[in-house]
Amino acid sequence: MNRDALYSIGELARRTGVTVKTIRFYADCGIVPPVDRSPAGHRLYGDDAVARLDLVRTLRDLGLGLTAIRQVMDREPTLPEVAAAHVEALDMQIRVLRLRRAVLTAVAERRATPEETALMHKLAKLSEAERRRLIDDFLDAAFGGVGADRDFAGVMCSMTPELPEDPDPEQVQAWVELAELAQDTDFRAHVRAMAEHLAAERTRGVPPTLRGDLSGTVRDRVAPALVAGVDAASPEADPVVSDLMSRCARFLDHEDEARSGLQLLARLQSMNDPRRERYLRLLAVINGWPAPDSLQPALDWTIHALRVRVRP
Repeated sequence: MNRDALYSIGELARRTGVTVKTIRFYADCGIVPPVDRSPAGHRLYGDDAVARLDLVRTLRDLGLGLTAIRQVMDREPTLPEVAAAHVEALDMQIRVLRLRRAVLTAVAERRATPEETALMHKLAKLSEAERRRLIDDFLDAAFGGVGADRDFAGVMCSMTPELPEDPDPEQVQAWVELAELAQDTDFRAHVRAMAEHLAAERTRGVPPTLRGDLSGTVRDRVAPALVAGVDAASPEADPVVSDLMSRCARFLDHEDEARSGLQLLARLQSMNDPRRERYLRLLAVINGWPAPDSLQPALDWTIHALRVRVRP
């Protein structure tokens, strides 16, 4: 063998910038083995050791472990195969890091307690099947046994979050908050009450929708008054309230005007729960939908207008 083509471990270290200790470690692992030994028993390396050390350093920078690197050096499997497997592992790590980041961001913003933090972490880690079961349980509690299933199929579908396979941090945070809402027994009762109202409207020929025809009617009829800055308690608001009462008659089951006004007031107060609007906004973030328009200004205006005009 040509001795001039061989390097001592010190010479190899100087040529590659890798420490003697590290080269010796790689040699013991079988990654960069010596090709010969000097008469004194010292390890000697060939020209290929320089290329092997450069490749090892690159693969280590990319995050590959020693076992995978040794397999690459032995051509079992090939480098592209190892790279593909490592990409898959990195994708998983990225998803985990995004989940952690989303939870920690929510903890910081909400000043969460340790118990809330544990719950948020648990919700963020749920599998797709577990997320589906959680939402199915929420929807069943809200709509199960209320009217015919076909009546609410579209509503339930429209209230179902579909977290993407590779969600961004905002979607993860939205999912965690929505999942908390879905497990809130008081919010479930609120949604069920709305479903029961929708079912009653269905018997009067009013089709159920996610926002409900009642809320849509209020929004449409009150919007011009809001834009014009009409005071809900002023005489200028009387025609708006009268028109609204007339258009909402089909949602009510009282013919007496005073009782109808009280019933409408109760319905709108029930609808004016910020959690309902929050759920819809979170749903839009998760599903990548446009943010829904806020109904609260129209509800606030109408509730105030009815309170000053309707007495028990």
